[in-house]
Amino acid sequence: MSNIVAIGIQWGDEGKGKIVDLLAPEMDIVARFQGGPNAGHTLVIGDQKTVLNHIPSGILHADTLSLIGNGTVVDPFRLVEEMDMLLDAGVPVYDRLRISDRCQLILPYHRALDAAREAAKGEGKIGTTGRGIGPCYEDKTARRGIRLTDLNAEDLDARLEENLRYVNFMLTEFLHAGPVKRAEVDKALDLARERLLPLAADVPLILHERIKAGARVLFEGAQGSMLDVDHGTYPFVTSSNTVAGAALAGLGVGPGQVDKVLGICKAYTTRVGAGPFPTELYNAEGMDDASGRHMAEKGQEFGATTGRPRRTGWFDAVVVQHAVRINGVTDLAITKLDVLDGLDEVKLCVAYERGGQQLVSIPADCRALDECTPVYETLPGWSETTFGATSLDQLPANAVALLRRIEEVCECPVTMLSTGPDRDHICHL
Repeated sequence: MSNIVAIGIQWGDEGKGKIVDLLAPEMDIVARFQGGPNAGHTLVIGDQKTVLNHIPSGILHADTLSLIGNGTVVDPFRLVEEMDMLLDAGVPVYDRLRISDRCQLILPYHRALDAAREAAKGEGKIGTTGRGIGPCYEDKTARRGIRLTDLNAEDLDARLEENLRYVNFMLTEFLHAGPVKRAEVDKALDLARERLLPLAADVPLILHERIKAGARVLFEGAQGSMLDVDHGTYPFVTSSNTVAGAALAGLGVGPGQVDKVLGICKAYTTRVGAGPFPTELYNAEGMDDASGRHMAEKGQEFGATTGRPRRTGWFDAVVVQHAVRINGVTDLAITKLDVLDGLDEVKLCVAYERGGQQLVSIPADCRALDECTPVYETLPGWSETTFGATSLDQLPANAVALLRRIEEVCECPVTMLSTGPDRDHICHL
Protein backbone atom coordinates (compact mmCIF):
# COMPACT_ATOMS: atom_id res chain seq x y z
CA MET A 1 0.00 0.00 0.00
CA SER A 2 1.30 3.45 -0.95
CA ASN A 3 1.27 6.78 0.90
CA ILE A 4 -2.30 8.10 1.04
CA VAL A 5 -3.95 11.41 1.86
CA ALA A 6 -7.41 10.72 3.36
CA ILE A 7 -9.72 13.73 3.39
CA GLY A 8 -13.40 14.59 3.62
CA ILE A 9 -14.85 16.09 0.46
CA GLN A 10 -18.14 17.53 1.71
CA TRP A 11 -18.74 19.78 4.76
CA GLY A 12 -17.11 17.43 7.28
CA ASP A 13 -18.58 14.52 9.28
CA GLU A 14 -18.11 12.18 6.30
CA GLY A 15 -16.91 9.21 8.37
CA LYS A 16 -13.18 9.86 7.99
CA GLY A 17 -12.36 8.33 11.37
CA LYS A 18 -13.69 4.92 10.44
CA ILE A 19 -11.97 4.88 7.04
CA VAL A 20 -8.64 5.95 8.53
CA ASP A 21 -9.01 3.33 11.26
CA LEU A 22 -9.59 0.69 8.58
CA LEU A 23 -6.48 1.72 6.67
CA ALA A 24 -4.25 2.26 9.72
CA PRO A 25 -3.30 -1.42 10.31
CA GLU A 26 -1.71 -1.44 6.84
CA MET A 27 0.22 1.77 7.50
CA ASP A 28 3.30 2.51 9.56
CA ILE A 29 2.38 6.13 10.32
CA VAL A 30 -0.87 8.11 10.57
CA ALA A 31 -0.26 11.88 10.57
CA ARG A 32 -2.71 14.75 11.17
CA PHE A 33 -1.88 17.83 9.11
CA GLN A 34 -4.40 20.56 10.02
CA GLY A 35 -7.27 21.56 12.29
CA GLY A 36 -7.60 21.25 16.02
CA PRO A 37 -10.16 20.08 18.59
CA ASN A 38 -12.96 21.14 16.25
CA ALA A 39 -12.51 17.77 14.51
CA GLY A 40 -14.50 14.78 15.74
CA HIS A 41 -13.47 11.37 14.40
CA THR A 42 -15.63 8.54 15.72
CA LEU A 43 -14.27 5.00 15.79
CA VAL A 44 -16.57 2.06 16.57
CA ILE A 45 -14.86 -1.24 17.34
CA GLY A 46 -17.23 -3.89 18.67
CA ASP A 47 -19.21 -2.25 21.47
CA GLN A 48 -16.58 0.41 22.10
CA LYS A 49 -17.02 3.91 20.64
CA THR A 50 -14.05 6.29 20.74
CA VAL A 51 -14.24 9.94 19.66
CA LEU A 52 -10.91 11.56 18.84
CA ASN A 53 -10.43 15.30 18.35
CA HIS A 54 -6.69 15.95 18.28
CA ILE A 55 -5.07 12.54 18.11
CA PRO A 56 -4.80 10.69 14.77
CA SER A 57 -7.14 7.75 14.30
CA GLY A 58 -4.21 5.34 14.08
CA ILE A 59 -3.52 5.62 17.82
CA LEU A 60 -5.47 2.42 18.57
CA HIS A 61 -3.07 0.29 16.51
CA ALA A 62 0.00 -1.12 18.25
CA ASP A 63 2.41 -0.92 15.31
CA THR A 64 1.32 2.49 14.03
CA LEU A 65 3.07 5.76 14.93
CA SER A 66 0.68 8.72 15.25
CA LEU A 67 1.97 12.20 14.41
CA ILE A 68 0.40 15.63 14.98
CA GLY A 69 1.87 17.99 12.38
CA ASN A 70 2.84 21.65 12.43
CA GLY A 71 -0.29 22.60 10.50
CA THR A 72 -2.48 21.74 13.46
CA VAL A 73 -3.37 23.88 16.48
CA VAL A 74 -3.28 22.19 19.89
CA ASP A 75 -5.31 22.91 23.02
CA PRO A 76 -3.26 21.57 25.96
CA PHE A 77 -6.31 20.96 28.15
CA ARG A 78 -8.26 19.06 25.51
CA LEU A 79 -5.30 17.12 24.17
CA VAL A 80 -4.27 15.95 27.66
CA GLU A 81 -7.89 15.04 28.40
CA GLU A 82 -7.93 12.92 25.25
CA MET A 83 -4.60 11.36 26.10
CA ASP A 84 -5.84 10.43 29.58
CA MET A 85 -8.99 8.86 28.13
CA LEU A 86 -6.82 6.62 25.96
CA LEU A 87 -4.36 5.88 28.77
CA ASP A 88 -7.27 4.82 31.01
CA ALA A 89 -8.35 2.45 28.22
CA GLY A 90 -4.89 0.90 28.18
CA VAL A 91 -3.55 2.64 25.07
CA PRO A 92 0.19 3.44 25.49
CA VAL A 93 -0.07 6.99 24.18
CA TYR A 94 3.50 8.01 25.05
CA ASP A 95 4.86 5.17 22.95
CA ARG A 96 2.65 5.80 19.91
CA LEU A 97 2.29 9.59 19.67
CA ARG A 98 4.60 12.46 18.70
CA ILE A 99 3.71 16.15 18.32
CA SER A 100 5.45 18.63 16.07
CA ASP A 101 7.47 21.13 18.10
CA ARG A 102 6.17 23.75 15.64
CA CYS A 103 2.51 23.26 16.62
CA GLN A 104 0.66 26.40 17.66
CA LEU A 105 -0.97 26.31 21.10
CA ILE A 106 -4.61 27.25 21.67
CA LEU A 107 -4.62 29.25 24.90
CA PRO A 108 -7.53 30.47 27.08
CA TYR A 109 -7.55 33.89 25.42
CA HIS A 110 -8.17 32.26 22.02
CA ARG A 111 -11.28 30.52 23.34
CA ALA A 112 -12.48 33.72 25.02
CA LEU A 113 -12.12 35.70 21.78
CA ASP A 114 -13.89 32.99 19.78
CA ALA A 115 -16.89 32.89 22.13
CA ALA A 116 -17.18 36.67 22.46
CA ARG A 117 -17.05 37.26 18.70
CA GLU A 118 -19.75 34.69 17.99
CA ALA A 119 -21.96 36.15 20.72
CA ALA A 120 -21.50 39.66 19.31
CA LYS A 121 -22.58 38.55 15.83
CA GLY A 122 -25.99 37.36 17.01
CA GLU A 123 -27.97 35.93 14.11
CA GLY A 124 -25.06 36.60 11.75
CA LYS A 125 -22.74 34.15 13.51
CA ILE A 126 -20.73 31.71 11.43
CA GLY A 127 -21.33 28.74 13.72
CA THR A 128 -17.82 27.99 14.98
CA THR A 129 -17.26 25.31 17.61
CA GLY A 130 -16.11 28.06 20.02
CA ARG A 131 -12.86 26.24 20.73
CA GLY A 132 -10.43 29.00 19.80
CA ILE A 133 -9.26 27.56 16.51
CA GLY A 134 -9.83 30.70 14.41
CA PRO A 135 -8.11 33.13 16.79
CA CYS A 136 -5.17 30.73 17.16
CA TYR A 137 -4.66 30.54 13.39
CA GLU A 138 -4.94 34.35 13.29
CA ASP A 139 -2.09 34.63 15.79
CA LYS A 140 -0.04 32.20 13.72
CA THR A 141 -0.47 34.33 10.60
CA ALA A 142 0.17 37.55 12.56
CA ARG A 143 3.37 36.01 13.93
CA ARG A 144 2.37 36.38 17.57
CA GLY A 145 1.45 32.74 18.18
CA ILE A 146 2.96 30.56 20.90
CA ARG A 147 4.32 27.22 19.64
CA LEU A 148 5.18 24.10 21.58
CA THR A 149 8.86 24.84 21.05
CA ASP A 150 8.42 28.32 22.60
CA LEU A 151 7.46 27.05 26.06
CA ASN A 152 10.97 27.54 27.42
CA ALA A 153 11.88 30.60 25.34
CA GLU A 154 13.48 33.51 27.22
CA ASP A 155 11.09 36.06 25.70
CA LEU A 156 7.93 34.02 26.37
CA ASP A 157 6.79 36.15 29.30
CA ALA A 158 7.07 39.40 27.34
CA ARG A 159 5.24 37.93 24.34
CA LEU A 160 2.41 36.66 26.52
CA GLU A 161 1.99 40.03 28.23
CA GLU A 162 1.80 41.74 24.85
CA ASN A 163 -0.75 39.19 23.60
CA LEU A 164 -2.90 39.59 26.72
CA ARG A 165 -2.89 43.39 26.44
CA TYR A 166 -4.13 43.10 22.87
CA VAL A 167 -6.73 40.41 23.58
CA ASN A 168 -8.10 42.01 26.73
CA PHE A 169 -8.43 45.35 24.96
CA MET A 170 -10.47 43.63 22.23
CA LEU A 171 -12.57 41.71 24.75
CA THR A 172 -13.42 44.60 27.06
CA GLU A 173 -13.54 47.59 24.73
CA PHE A 174 -15.09 46.11 21.58
CA LEU A 175 -16.80 42.86 22.55
CA HIS A 176 -18.01 43.86 26.04
CA ALA A 177 -16.71 40.67 27.61
CA GLY A 178 -14.56 39.98 30.62
CA PRO A 179 -10.74 39.91 30.42
CA VAL A 180 -8.58 36.79 30.52
CA LYS A 181 -6.27 36.48 33.52
CA ARG A 182 -2.61 35.54 33.17
CA ALA A 183 -3.08 32.75 35.71
CA GLU A 184 -5.43 30.92 33.31
CA VAL A 185 -2.82 31.10 30.57
CA ASP A 186 -0.02 29.94 32.85
CA LYS A 187 -2.08 26.91 33.87
CA ALA A 188 -2.36 25.85 30.21
CA LEU A 189 1.36 26.43 29.59
CA ASP A 190 2.39 24.48 32.70
CA LEU A 191 0.26 21.55 31.57
CA ALA A 192 1.80 21.68 28.10
CA ARG A 193 5.32 21.69 29.57
CA GLU A 194 4.56 18.71 31.78
CA ARG A 195 2.55 16.51 29.42
CA LEU A 196 3.18 17.64 25.83
CA LEU A 197 6.82 18.69 25.68
CA PRO A 198 7.99 15.09 26.31
CA LEU A 199 6.22 14.20 23.05
CA ALA A 200 7.64 17.11 21.01
CA ALA A 201 9.56 16.07 17.91
CA ASP A 202 10.84 17.19 14.51
CA VAL A 203 7.94 15.64 12.57
CA PRO A 204 9.23 16.46 9.05
CA LEU A 205 12.51 14.72 9.90
CA ILE A 206 10.68 11.65 11.25
CA LEU A 207 8.61 11.44 8.08
CA HIS A 208 11.60 11.94 5.81
CA GLU A 209 13.62 9.21 7.48
CA ARG A 210 10.75 6.76 7.79
CA ILE A 211 9.55 7.22 4.20
CA LYS A 212 13.13 6.84 2.97
CA ALA A 213 13.26 3.54 4.86
CA GLY A 214 10.07 2.35 3.15
CA ALA A 215 7.40 3.32 5.68
CA ARG A 216 3.81 3.70 4.51
CA VAL A 217 2.12 6.91 5.63
CA LEU A 218 -1.52 7.90 5.91
CA PHE A 219 -2.00 11.68 5.93
CA GLU A 220 -5.19 12.42 7.85
CA GLY A 221 -7.23 15.59 7.36
CA ALA A 222 -9.89 17.13 9.57
CA GLN A 223 -13.17 18.84 8.62
CA GLY A 224 -14.08 18.70 4.91
CA SER A 225 -12.95 20.29 1.67
CA MET A 226 -15.99 22.57 1.51
CA LEU A 227 -14.81 24.11 4.80
CA ASP A 228 -11.40 24.98 3.35
CA VAL A 229 -10.58 28.64 4.01
CA ASP A 230 -9.68 29.19 0.32
CA HIS A 231 -11.81 26.71 -1.61
CA GLY A 232 -14.87 26.28 0.62
CA THR A 233 -18.06 28.28 1.15
CA TYR A 234 -16.25 31.34 2.52
CA PRO A 235 -16.81 32.89 5.07
CA PHE A 236 -18.70 29.86 6.43
CA VAL A 237 -15.50 27.82 6.61
CA THR A 238 -12.87 26.73 9.10
CA SER A 239 -9.65 28.69 9.60
CA SER A 240 -7.23 26.35 7.85
CA ASN A 241 -6.68 24.66 4.51
CA THR A 242 -8.42 21.28 4.61
CA VAL A 243 -7.53 20.16 1.07
CA ALA A 244 -4.95 17.53 0.13
CA GLY A 245 -2.29 20.14 -0.64
CA ALA A 246 -2.31 21.16 3.03
CA ALA A 247 -0.86 17.76 3.93
CA LEU A 248 2.43 18.88 2.39
CA ALA A 249 2.72 22.18 4.25
CA GLY A 250 1.13 20.86 7.44
CA LEU A 251 3.63 18.03 7.84
CA GLY A 252 6.68 19.16 5.92
CA VAL A 253 6.70 16.63 3.09
CA GLY A 254 7.05 17.02 -0.67
CA PRO A 255 4.43 16.27 -3.35
CA GLY A 256 6.43 13.29 -4.58
CA GLN A 257 5.77 11.55 -1.26
CA VAL A 258 2.00 11.28 -1.87
CA ASP A 259 0.77 8.44 -4.08
CA LYS A 260 -3.01 8.45 -3.65
CA VAL A 261 -5.74 10.87 -2.51
CA LEU A 262 -8.77 9.17 -1.00
CA GLY A 263 -11.86 11.40 -0.95
CA ILE A 264 -14.41 10.39 1.69
CA CYS A 265 -18.07 11.37 1.39
CA LYS A 266 -21.50 10.25 2.51
CA ALA A 267 -24.11 8.78 0.17
CA TYR A 268 -26.08 11.92 1.01
CA THR A 269 -24.98 15.34 2.33
CA THR A 270 -24.84 16.90 5.79
CA ARG A 271 -23.67 20.18 7.22
CA VAL A 272 -23.30 21.59 10.76
CA GLY A 273 -23.65 25.29 11.46
CA ALA A 274 -24.46 28.16 9.12
CA GLY A 275 -23.71 28.51 5.43
CA PRO A 276 -25.21 27.67 2.02
CA PHE A 277 -26.43 24.12 1.39
CA PRO A 278 -28.22 23.81 -1.99
CA THR A 279 -29.61 20.27 -1.52
CA GLU A 280 -30.78 20.80 2.07
CA LEU A 281 -34.00 19.03 3.03
CA TYR A 282 -34.14 18.97 6.82
CA ASN A 283 -32.79 20.97 9.76
CA ALA A 284 -33.51 21.77 13.40
CA GLU A 285 -34.70 25.28 12.50
CA GLY A 286 -37.92 24.09 10.90
CA MET A 287 -37.11 22.81 7.42
CA ASP A 288 -38.84 19.43 7.31
CA ASP A 289 -38.90 16.82 4.57
CA ALA A 290 -39.61 13.12 4.98
CA SER A 291 -36.47 11.97 3.15
CA GLY A 292 -34.26 14.48 4.98
CA ARG A 293 -35.75 13.43 8.33
CA HIS A 294 -35.14 9.79 7.40
CA MET A 295 -31.43 10.59 6.82
CA ALA A 296 -31.12 12.58 10.06
CA GLU A 297 -32.79 9.96 12.24
CA LYS A 298 -31.41 6.80 10.67
CA GLY A 299 -27.97 8.33 10.24
CA GLN A 300 -27.95 9.66 13.84
CA GLU A 301 -26.79 12.97 12.49
CA PHE A 302 -25.37 14.80 15.46
CA GLY A 303 -21.87 16.33 15.53
CA ALA A 304 -19.27 14.11 17.23
CA THR A 305 -17.53 17.19 18.68
CA THR A 306 -20.38 19.65 19.24
CA GLY A 307 -23.44 17.41 19.58
CA ARG A 308 -25.29 19.83 17.31
CA PRO A 309 -27.90 18.31 14.96
CA ARG A 310 -26.68 18.21 11.38
CA ARG A 311 -28.58 19.57 8.42
CA THR A 312 -29.32 16.85 5.85
CA GLY A 313 -29.92 16.71 2.09
CA TRP A 314 -29.42 14.73 -1.08
CA PHE A 315 -25.99 13.87 -2.50
CA ASP A 316 -24.53 16.96 -4.18
CA ALA A 317 -22.34 15.84 -7.06
CA VAL A 318 -21.44 19.45 -7.88
CA VAL A 319 -19.79 19.74 -4.46
CA VAL A 320 -18.05 16.38 -4.75
CA GLN A 321 -16.82 17.02 -8.29
CA HIS A 322 -15.41 20.39 -7.12
CA ALA A 323 -13.63 18.59 -4.29
CA VAL A 324 -12.29 15.92 -6.65
CA ARG A 325 -10.74 18.66 -8.80
CA ILE A 326 -9.14 20.77 -6.06
CA ASN A 327 -7.75 17.75 -4.20
CA GLY A 328 -6.69 15.58 -7.12
CA VAL A 329 -8.83 12.78 -5.67
CA THR A 330 -7.91 9.41 -7.15
CA ASP A 331 -10.42 7.22 -5.26
CA LEU A 332 -13.78 7.73 -3.57
CA ALA A 333 -14.88 6.14 -0.29
CA ILE A 334 -18.66 6.35 0.14
CA THR A 335 -20.02 6.06 3.69
CA LYS A 336 -23.48 5.50 5.19
CA LEU A 337 -25.03 3.92 2.11
CA ASP A 338 -27.24 1.92 4.50
CA VAL A 339 -28.94 5.13 5.67
CA LEU A 340 -30.70 5.33 2.29
CA ASP A 341 -32.25 1.85 2.74
CA GLY A 342 -36.04 1.99 2.57
CA LEU A 343 -36.40 5.17 0.48
CA ASP A 344 -38.63 4.82 -2.59
CA GLU A 345 -36.35 7.08 -4.60
CA VAL A 346 -32.97 8.75 -4.21
CA LYS A 347 -31.85 11.98 -5.83
CA LEU A 348 -28.53 13.14 -7.17
CA CYS A 349 -27.82 16.85 -7.68
CA VAL A 350 -25.91 17.10 -10.98
CA ALA A 351 -26.03 20.88 -11.52
CA TYR A 352 -27.41 24.14 -10.10
CA GLU A 353 -29.81 26.63 -11.63
CA ARG A 354 -29.55 30.35 -10.94
CA GLY A 355 -31.24 33.16 -12.77
CA GLY A 356 -32.28 30.89 -15.61
CA GLN A 357 -28.74 29.62 -16.13
CA GLN A 358 -27.44 26.16 -15.35
CA LEU A 359 -24.18 25.93 -13.41
CA VAL A 360 -21.96 22.86 -13.14
CA SER A 361 -19.43 24.44 -10.77
CA ILE A 362 -19.69 26.20 -7.41
CA PRO A 363 -19.86 30.02 -7.43
CA ALA A 364 -17.20 31.68 -5.27
CA ASP A 365 -19.78 34.06 -3.79
CA CYS A 366 -21.81 32.45 -1.01
CA ARG A 367 -24.73 34.75 -1.75
CA ALA A 368 -24.83 33.42 -5.30
CA LEU A 369 -24.66 29.84 -4.03
CA ASP A 370 -27.56 30.58 -1.69
CA GLU A 371 -29.61 31.58 -4.74
CA CYS A 372 -28.90 28.30 -6.53
CA THR A 373 -31.49 25.56 -6.77
CA PRO A 374 -30.40 21.97 -7.36
CA VAL A 375 -30.96 20.19 -10.66
CA TYR A 376 -31.76 16.60 -9.72
CA GLU A 377 -31.61 13.23 -11.34
CA THR A 378 -34.06 10.85 -9.68
CA LEU A 379 -33.10 7.20 -9.32
CA PRO A 380 -35.19 4.34 -7.93
CA GLY A 381 -34.57 3.48 -4.29
CA TRP A 382 -34.51 0.03 -2.70
CA SER A 383 -36.38 -1.78 0.07
CA GLU A 384 -33.63 -4.36 0.73
CA THR A 385 -31.03 -3.74 3.44
CA THR A 386 -27.44 -2.85 2.65
CA PHE A 387 -26.48 -2.72 6.33
CA GLY A 388 -23.34 -4.71 7.01
CA ALA A 389 -22.78 -5.71 3.37
CA THR A 390 -19.17 -6.66 2.66
CA SER A 391 -19.25 -7.27 -1.09
CA LEU A 392 -20.83 -5.71 -4.15
CA ASP A 393 -22.95 -8.76 -4.89
CA GLN A 394 -24.72 -8.32 -1.55
CA LEU A 395 -26.06 -4.93 -2.61
CA PRO A 396 -29.42 -4.31 -4.31
CA ALA A 397 -29.15 -3.49 -8.02
CA ASN A 398 -30.53 0.01 -7.46
CA ALA A 399 -27.87 0.73 -4.82
CA VAL A 400 -25.16 -0.35 -7.26
CA ALA A 401 -26.74 1.85 -9.93
CA LEU A 402 -26.50 4.85 -7.60
CA LEU A 403 -22.81 4.19 -6.98
CA ARG A 404 -22.09 3.84 -10.69
CA ARG A 405 -23.88 7.11 -11.44
CA ILE A 406 -21.89 8.88 -8.71
CA GLU A 407 -18.70 7.61 -10.35
CA GLU A 408 -19.80 8.94 -13.74
CA VAL A 409 -20.87 12.39 -12.57
CA CYS A 410 -17.95 12.91 -10.18
CA GLU A 411 -15.42 11.44 -12.64
CA CYS A 412 -13.76 9.29 -10.00
CA PRO A 413 -14.00 5.58 -9.09
CA VAL A 414 -15.60 4.37 -5.87
CA THR A 415 -13.16 1.91 -4.31
CA MET A 416 -14.47 1.72 -0.73
CA LEU A 417 -18.01 1.54 0.60
CA SER A 418 -19.11 1.74 4.23
CA THR A 419 -22.40 0.03 5.08
CA GLY A 420 -22.53 0.52 8.85
CA PRO A 421 -20.60 1.94 11.82
CA ASP A 422 -18.48 -1.09 12.70
CA ARG A 423 -15.01 -1.70 11.34
CA ASP A 424 -16.11 -4.79 9.39
CA HIS A 425 -19.06 -3.06 7.71
CA ILE A 426 -17.04 -2.32 4.58
CA CYS A 427 -16.88 -3.26 0.90
CA HIS A 428 -13.70 -2.97 -1.13
CA LEU A 429 -14.77 -2.43 -4.71
